[in-house]
Amino acid sequence: MQYMLQMTYRPEDNTEEGTPEYEAEMRRWNALNEELKAAGHYIGASGLTLDATTVRKTADGDVTVTDGPYAETKEVLFSFYLLDVPDLDAAIAVAAKTPASEYGSVDIRPLVGFEPA
Repeated sequence: MQYMLQMTYRPEDNTEEGTPEYEAEMRRWNALNEELKAAGHYIGASGLTLDATTVRKTADGDVTVTDGPYAETKEVLFSFYLLDVPDLDAAIAVAAKTPASEYGSVDIRPLVGFEPA
């Protein structure tokens, strides 16, 4: 089963790049990446910038484009994993291993299989 793990955090709680704390966290992320790859569960992952463009279409067909995601939360999406694991319990186990589960949240979403044309 394939899942997307969407990771969020609060920017004000961010670890500053270049600090020992940041370097320790990056070692944890890299170790998890290697563990998932070795187990054959890793499809892909990426960090995300805080920049975004939001597109909405009205019922009249008008398109609005807005800079930035404007969610009703103080947490922002900063990274994701694409996994191929046996089941939801396995995805939860991976999510619990992420540093994001300690200072943010991890949303787990099953992927719907759309095959390319």
